[in-house]
Amino acid sequence: MPLTEIARRLQTGLSDKRFDGSLKFDCGADGVVVLADGTAATVDRDTDCTITLTADNLTKLLAGKLNPMTGVMMGKLKVSGDIGVAMKLGKLLG
Repeated sequence: MPLTEIARRLQTGLSDKRFDGSLKFDCGADGVVVLADGTAATVDRDTDCTITLTADNLTKLLAGKLNPMTGVMMGKLKVSGDIGVAMKLGKLLG
């Protein structure tokens, strides 16, 4: 799934939920998806927290097919910055 479509779906999900802080999904050469200021976009910027993973693993994570803790332990994703922001992601997606 293209990152623009992922951003669009996340934006729809943000319409009735609040997400404090800023979070970037960094998919390397495929690009980024940034959640900040109540929006989801594919424009790179500095964020409170960055989750580095492949675009395929991002799709799995958002679909609930990749457990975040398991992903970290297996090296499928890496979290840097404010881990508290990453923890809020579960509430947003749940």
